[in-house]
Amino acid sequence: MKNAQTAWSRRKFLTTTAIAGGTTLVLNSLGAWAFDDTDPRVAKIVAGTLGVDTHNHIDVPLTTRDVPGPDINLADAMEKSGLSAICMTFAVDYQKLDTPGLAYERFLNGLSSMDQQLKNSNMKRSFKVSDLRDAHQKHRPTVIQAVEGAHFLEGHLDRLQLAYDRGLRLITLLHDSDASVPLGDVFTNPVRWGGLTAFGAEVIRECERLGIVVDLSHANEATVTAALKVATRPVLISHTGLNTQLGQNERMGKMFLPRLISKEYARFVAGNGGVIGVWTHLADSALEYARNIRAMVDVVGIDHVCIGTDTKLTHSNDRPGGPRPDQGIKPGENKPQGTGDGKRPDRPPGDGQNQAFRGEGSNKNWPEQKSGFYYTVVEAMLKVGFNADEIGKVGGGNFCRVFDAATKGHP
Repeated sequence: MKNAQTAWSRRKFLTTTAIAGGTTLVLNSLGAWAFDDTDPRVAKIVAGTLGVDTHNHIDVPLTTRDVPGPDINLADAMEKSGLSAICMTFAVDYQKLDTPGLAYERFLNGLSSMDQQLKNSNMKRSFKVSDLRDAHQKHRPTVIQAVEGAHFLEGHLDRLQLAYDRGLRLITLLHDSDASVPLGDVFTNPVRWGGLTAFGAEVIRECERLGIVVDLSHANEATVTAALKVATRPVLISHTGLNTQLGQNERMGKMFLPRLISKEYARFVAGNGGVIGVWTHLADSALEYARNIRAMVDVVGIDHVCIGTDTKLTHSNDRPGGPRPDQGIKPGENKPQGTGDGKRPDRPPGDGQNQAFRGEGSNKNWPEQKSGFYYTVVEAMLKVGFNADEIGKVGGGNFCRVFDAATKGHP
């Protein structure tokens, strides 16, 4: 944390009143969340809005012998980014889940690893919107604990209570592979379950009872349609894009197309009060990313779009949660589920695409990027015509509405 404190001392200070997604934040003599060479317009917006990345992976070890792993300097990365918070997520199905209890073991190890990383960075989890606002006003980066895929449940609904007690506040029901007790159909896999399963519906109801945001990313349309009939609170689609925004690289666009959504799908989610996160995939520049956000806003409206990069704010570890070299596993034996070549399907190699997937992190997402992630995005959004209030909504205000709806009235 020492480096972060030193960096803060170099910041300008200002007094301003700003709007963040309909919420007024009064910042009295607080740092501008910007270094001296930041455009004052950008600095003011970053200082006055709750910037939240609703889907950001943090690599930590998931195997017991490797917990908690090396220090990843999360606070430094967040400070540089300008983000107030990230939904700090991880998945347990990157390697095969071929033993009962293995998904649960990896999940608990991931939480323990993240506990230590937060302690290393003198950071805390946020459990409700008031925690986010308090952390922002005090210039203390914070996280919302998330997990991508409910594999750890293994059919045991009561594990959600334990997860909640450990700090989980956002769950992506599905990921690349089916859980041992499936919850619904994954949009990149063959249809097997006819949409949301009975267990998937139980999980949604229990999440709402506890106060956990439900993220329907990776779900096919039939699963989402059924889930929205079960859910009584707005849902999140944390990371995707429109299937009309395929980028400049034909091969990459074809690869990602199954993970993109139609305008009709997007309108359906928004019509039920939901919010859709636009990821940075298929955008070779910050300006193109801002245009992708604009395209989603044009379809569903300014109140139903957020940022959900599906990148990594910190550097990647070599094999988080995977087999160690000394465990006797031959190359190719323990491939991620849902692929045939040992690579995650949403982590394709470069071709000029997002640098984050080669270990650089969200703060170096584009070759031309000169500043941290949120600063860069705010500047690009201004260039494509968004105003400060609109940036506040997309930047974090819309997500906060969903987060508040899920967690209000809970501890």
